[in-house]
Amino acid sequence: MNWTVEKETLTIALSGHIDSGNAPAVEAEIMDIRGNQPHSALVLDLKDLVYISSAGLRVVLRLRKLEEDFKLVNASAEVYEILDMTGFTEMMTVEKARRSLSVEGCEAIGRGANGIVYRIDKDTVVKVYQNPDCLADVQRERELARKAFVLGIPTAIPYDVVRVGESYGSVFELLNSRSFSKLIAADPASMDTYVDLYVDLLKKMHSTHVKPGEMPDMKAVVLDWVAFLRDYLPADQADKLVALVEAVPQRDTMLHGDYHTNNIVMQNNEVLIIDMDTLCVGHPVFELASMYLAFVAFGELDHSVTSNFLKLPYETAGLFWKKALARYLDTQDAQRVREVEEKAMVIGYARLMRRTIRRNGFDTEEGRANIELCKAHLSELLNRVNTLTF
Repeated sequence: MNWTVEKETLTIALSGHIDSGNAPAVEAEIMDIRGNQPHSALVLDLKDLVYISSAGLRVVLRLRKLEEDFKLVNASAEVYEILDMTGFTEMMTVEKARRSLSVEGCEAIGRGANGIVYRIDKDTVVKVYQNPDCLADVQRERELARKAFVLGIPTAIPYDVVRVGESYGSVFELLNSRSFSKLIAADPASMDTYVDLYVDLLKKMHSTHVKPGEMPDMKAVVLDWVAFLRDYLPADQADKLVALVEAVPQRDTMLHGDYHTNNIVMQNNEVLIIDMDTLCVGHPVFELASMYLAFVAFGELDHSVTSNFLKLPYETAGLFWKKALARYLDTQDAQRVREVEEKAMVIGYARLMRRTIRRNGFDTEEGRANIELCKAHLSELLNRVNTLTF
């Protein structure tokens, strides 16, 4: 067997068969390596392991009891099935071997905070995560998507996890699908049709109840955002901002968290929502805030940000937002629409300001301009917005 030590992690690669005939010798060699190589974590790499019997499994079990930080990686489908059937996948971390996929030359059809979605072919897309240490995030998004699907939300379900370079990706089947951004760009005259479909799905999500603990609470997340700004806003403004968020009622209804026209697709006349890693529960004002950011605020100082992100002109994106908000509220009363928009803006600019600061915004001219823009908007809004509910 081969072994390496990197950053206090001892990785031992196993190969061939482990059965009653050689399990004692395999265990003795592993124990010898463990004893001679100082480490704080042990990884067994099963990439070249073809078969493991109950005798080999007992060796693994004894290692688990000896090692505080222990996992198995690169298990083939056959070996993983053995480990899963015997309950080992519930007792320790077991990672499957992943097929490799290249996105070189593929079209990027969506981009978010955690990854980029590429179209591999006319039937398949893959979301590639930016963080190489992202398997937990991949599994989390897969589970959230599954929960949403079970609750009746039309979404693409990831069916495979692959290696993409140094990171991982989730593979989805999206047959001949086109995002709403592309559909609107190709046929601006049909915007109202897409607004109706967009809002219908949004309302369906916002009326879907989720069991306690199954999805993150967005109010708790937003409270962290506004608490962060206490060091950057006048005390009276910061106090009011926190109080406004604290007063938002708890809701157990679903939010998408990143609901814009890149993440809504049309597949064979069916509307689907993708990119489910931001699913949460909470009051709709938090959803509207993220929508306002995507369609308006992110590109407020530099309109090319919106055109590069949504693949729509800034003016078109802003018009879609206005129409969608009016349709969501079921009103053509401009004053009512503006009133709710300003509630969303409070949360939106608080989020944008925090995000810019955390990304070293004070170090760049663009960042400083964004921070000042957010401060100016918040100062004005907090003078007249006295509740975030509607």
